[in-house]
Amino acid sequence: MDKVHSAAADHLPAFITAPGNTDVLMVVSAIVLIATVLGAGVFFLWLHSLPERMVHNRLQYDLVAVLALLSLFTHVHAFWIAALLLAFVTIPDMSRHNPLGPLRSIAKSLRSLVAQNEEGKQSEPLVVAQPPATEPAARAAAPQQPATKEA
Repeated sequence: MDKVHSAAADHLPAFITAPGNTDVLMVVSAIVLIATVLGAGVFFLWLHSLPERMVHNRLQYDLVAVLALLSLFTHVHAFWIAALLLAFVTIPDMSRHNPLGPLRSIAKSLRSLVAQNEEGKQSEPLVVAQPPATEPAARAAAPQQPATKEA
């Protein structure tokens, strides 16, 4: 039988270990601490790379990556917020190889609209509403009566 110190209580909590035995609570706490730190680090880096995963073209990716790295190394959150906002915006492709990219996109959209109308889905013709007549315009539009001179 184990000898218990005379000043010790009759019942000891389960987390108190005997001398020479492994402290199970400390081992579990260390594992939880390491897992939490690693999980928080992975989440931070995943969140930090979010703007880079949202970009739309190569030029935008380069700008967002530079801003994200600046924010990572300087701890200035404004760079990361700027990278995130820049990633949300779609920058049109204005490369040297495709100078008419936006115009071709507009033309493609117009062709698809014309094709829809030719398929029998004819829409009502657009009617431009006339603005309400104001007093000077109403007077100008009203027929003029010839001025008569009274003698």
